[in-house]
This record gives sequence, C-alpha cells and structure tokens, in this order.
Amino acid sequence: MKSNAKIIAALNDLLADELAAINQYMVHAEMCADWGYGKLHDMIQKRAIVEMKHAETLIERILFLDSRPIVSNLSNIKIGSEVPKMLTNDLAAEVGAVAKYNAAIKLCVELSDNSTKEILERILKDEDAHVDEIETQEDQLTQMGVQIYLSTKS
Repeated sequence: MKSNAKIIAALNDLLADELAAINQYMVHAEMCADWGYGKLHDMIQKRAIVEMKHAETLIERILFLDSRPIVSNLSNIKIGSEVPKMLTNDLAAEVGAVAKYNAAIKLCVELSDNSTKEILERILKDEDAHVDEIETQEDQLTQMGVQIYLSTKS
C-alpha cells in the first residue's frame, strides 16, 4: 500500500528520534548502573525498551506503506554527565517527541491516513507517560535535594 511522501518523511523523522532515544537512554541507564543507582538504571532501561518497540512499530508501518525505513539517521543524542542533567536531557527528548507525534498525527488527519494516525496515537500515549515519569523524578529531586534523591535510587 503506497502512502503519501509527507507521511513517510514524518515516520522516518520519528524513527530517527526513537533510535536516538534508545541510545541516549541505554547510555544513561548504564551510567546509573555504574554509579550504583540500580533503581534509576531499571527505570531508564525500561524506557529504552519501550522506545525500541516504538522504533519497531514505525519500521513495520513504513514497510507496510511500501517504503524503506531510514535507520542510519539519528537525531541529536544528549548524554548527561550527572543524574540531574540526564533527567533534563531525557525530558527535553520526550517533550520534543510529544510535539512531533502530535504534528504527525495532524498530518495523518489532513491526508486521511487513519490507520497511521491510530498507530501514532498509541505511541503518543507512551511518550506522554515518559514525560510524566521524568517530571516526577525531577520533582522528587527538587524536593529532596540531589543527595537524598540519589540515596533512594540504589
């Protein structure tokens, strides 16, 4: 089934973001593990796995639409040197993802591609949950202070 070139471009752009997020989150997770913050490691690693599933879903859709996924492009990856900066970078990535998914959904509506729209809406729900999760962590860090916050993440 052929699709509109604009939709394919949007899907490949989203794929570049998902692939970058996977890398960013895996590095952040392993940094946390190295520092002894096992709970943070697990939380970030689970987020990376969800992003892997998003990438797989986007690849499947692009292929279904008789196009080729571009997996060699990655969006900018921002690795934090400490946990507060990791959270800031991860939140920025997720907020950007929410905006891009909303724009892609709008494009699907304009071009009457309801199946792609529904797929993107499911992914958007996960991205919204990621924003909430990271904002919660930032709130805890602010309320507890970095030392107490990190002492709860071992």
